Amino acid sequence: MVKLTKKQKAVVDVVDREKLYGLDEAVTILKANAKSKFDETIEIAMNLGVDPRHADQMVRGVIQLPNGTGKTVRVAVFARGDKADEATAAGADLVGAEDLMEKIQGGEMGFDRCIATPDMMAIVGRLGKVLGPRGLMPNPKLGTVTPNVADAVKAAKGGQVEFRAEKTGIIHAGLGKSSFTEEALSENIKAFVGAVMKAKPSGAKGTFLKKIAVSSTMGPGVKLDVSSLI
Repeated sequence: MVKLTKKQKAVVDVVDREKLYGLDEAVTILKANAKSKFDETIEIAMNLGVDPRHADQMVRGVIQLPNGTGKTVRVAVFARGDKADEATAAGADLVGAEDLMEKIQGGEMGFDRCIATPDMMAIVGRLGKVLGPRGLMPNPKLGTVTPNVADAVKAAKGGQVEFRAEKTGIIHAGLGKSSFTEEALSENIKAFVGAVMKAKPSGAKGTFLKKIAVSSTMGPGVKLDVSSLI
């Protein structure tokens, strides 16, 4: 039998692993148990009734969280001329064209979001094998291929979150920090779940939203009552 640490025993006492919690109660538990010395990230995991291996069951989208993520997001932008200047002025961390491509091919991956103007996609396309597996490939459906690079950069840095179902139908995302108020965290979680629900694909059959759990980086996972979110 595995011996539990004092911290693990405390978690067992706090959270009923079989119970489905209402959102407000779950958020209260998360904040109360986020006791690390750093500002823990509040994360969500959603188990969806889809098989992303089929094109008509892929779930993907983007949501601007009402209260941001609390995370510093580094943004890379493929653009030239005035558009490059606009991206830099908006706060982009890396801006360029062929030179940026060469940096990425050389191992420069110090960014969390990649944006490109439409005319740059011929260059960005060469990086498909590098950016694709990391979920960083610019996509017009997600607003990351756009002539309005300044707005895209501001949105990325202001709390915009992309989501995509993994092969097992699971979606993971960070939705705030433990220092956020309970109200702010609840609003972010509701907004995120709502965005995923709106992204329900045409090929999804049966129960779309199966299970949801939330947790802090070092804290316990708490299962949510789905009905409290819909």
